[in-house]
Amino acid sequence: MSTQIDPRPAEGYAGDLTPQQAWDLLAGDPDAVLVDVRTEGEWRAIGVPDTATAGKKPLFVEWVQAGGRPNAGFLAELAAAGLTADRPIVFLCRSGQRSIGAARLATSSGLGPAYNVLEGFEGGPGFDGVRDREGWKVRGLPWGTYDAATRTTPQQPEQAR
Repeated sequence: MSTQIDPRPAEGYAGDLTPQQAWDLLAGDPDAVLVDVRTEGEWRAIGVPDTATAGKKPLFVEWVQAGGRPNAGFLAELAAAGLTADRPIVFLCRSGQRSIGAARLATSSGLGPAYNVLEGFEGGPGFDGVRDREGWKVRGLPWGTYDAATRTTPQQPEQAR
């Protein structure tokens, strides 16, 4: 089953989705998977998307590790999680920037279609420095704690359907 979405065109990957479009794709396409590319510190401090009502669990694969080091094992972790060609992948970061790089790398490696979530999980900071204007959380999409999301054995995408 394939869900119709209308992504904003992007160079080097399948396109940009609003948080709601990302949710609709995840909820409507049993093959679609969400990959949160933030750091473990961000997952723990800020929270994570909760895709349980869509019948699946998000994957947590750091794009950049603590200290700003690129994750050299990024593609290997995606492959180990069972991601393949022709399987929609929705990449999410804090504000929708790191996830662009992840979507481009996945696409150039033959994975996907790969999408970026505009606004990310929290969006960019407002004039007051607070991230409360846009993003997955502000749009009212389900979210929770990292500990709750990872409480059970890590689930591969095939098992999350």
